[in-house]
Amino acid sequence: MQTDLSVTTDPAEVGLDAGRLQRLDRRLARYVDEGQLPGFLVTVARHGRLVHVGRHGKRDVEAGLPVTVDTRWRIYSMTKPVTSVAAMSLYEEGAFELTDPISRWLPEFADTRVWTAGPAQKPVTVPLLEPIRVWHLLTHTSGLTYGFHHAHPVDGLYRLRGHEWGTPPGADSAEVVRQFAEMPVLFQPGTEWNYGVSTDVLGRLLEVVAGKPLDEVFAERVFGPLGMTETSFGLRPEDDVDSLAQLYGPGVTLLPAPFAQAALRKPTFLAGGAGLVSTAGDYLRFVEMLRRGGSVSDDPDAGRVLGPRTVAHMVRNHLPGGLDLETAGRPLYAETPLRGVGFGLGFSMVLDPVRYGGVSSVGTYSWGGAASTEFYVDPVEDLTVTFYTQLLPSSTLPVRNHLRPLVQQALL
Repeated sequence: MQTDLSVTTDPAEVGLDAGRLQRLDRRLARYVDEGQLPGFLVTVARHGRLVHVGRHGKRDVEAGLPVTVDTRWRIYSMTKPVTSVAAMSLYEEGAFELTDPISRWLPEFADTRVWTAGPAQKPVTVPLLEPIRVWHLLTHTSGLTYGFHHAHPVDGLYRLRGHEWGTPPGADSAEVVRQFAEMPVLFQPGTEWNYGVSTDVLGRLLEVVAGKPLDEVFAERVFGPLGMTETSFGLRPEDDVDSLAQLYGPGVTLLPAPFAQAALRKPTFLAGGAGLVSTAGDYLRFVEMLRRGGSVSDDPDAGRVLGPRTVAHMVRNHLPGGLDLETAGRPLYAETPLRGVGFGLGFSMVLDPVRYGGVSSVGTYSWGGAASTEFYVDPVEDLTVTFYTQLLPSSTLPVRNHLRPLVQQALL
């Protein structure tokens, strides 16, 4: 597995056209030159060989600092797949079953109720027909939500409790999750899909099961085996502050200080759903591990995180009735199509490229972050692509919709 971004293989050796790959950089660079994107870094690898590293623009526009291969990025929800992998490594050891009720470890969820009517200030609720289970957290079918959706009365209740783009000051993982359990879920668990704090709750469950904080769970089960030395919850004291890219909003305008400064230090709430800072080379090790079926190399004793059959199970569609996200999910705005796309244990995947509406292989799985970062793994072409910038929200530009066709067209 090649993850040193300073060394690349001739694309032709693995069936890619170097000239056509430049189309990817030119399209992304236009966003930078037009003042819509501060800067970016993109990687393309095939058969475990890195063939393209494109970068352009600034990691800090005001300071004039360029994007470099060792720039640190807030990866937001690309934290979620890390949490899912850590969870499945515990599952492989028999720590829990996917069908176990989460109230076994988080008893506050024993009395969680389901919204049926009413405003955020006075919701009408009914009891759960069945408990929230571990697999509901992994698949976002728990009924938990996000305050920033602004799509449902329960979203409003989250905001009233201080859960929108953050959590109440000083609240640790145990307290934040206790508050989630006090609020109703949107629907009976397992019946629909809704993107929300499910992975945050999963992170807390891992802390209880493992008996240690989530950052230590990650270090032991993911970062250590993969040699991911530059990924952490916020910057560490020894990290260079200038290596962290600035965070921007639409029009490449600096976001308010609380957004930008949150990643400068380890947060009180170690969220399974967001919060990691990483470099492109470090996260590429994680993505390549997925492509390889759970290991960083052919050596069975080196860096194996999961068994290949576990990874294969994670990237299958687990939505009820085999439906896609558009059919099983709530009508939320998404920067990439929900039609023809399923969801597994921590990843979305293309079920039907025609319905999806873009050039893609069946089974391509992916996830992204709020600051417009993304990765995808194409198991048919044995291909991985990662993309980094710091533009929030991710719906600002259709960058992700460009990535797949611009990479796929370079395959010979």
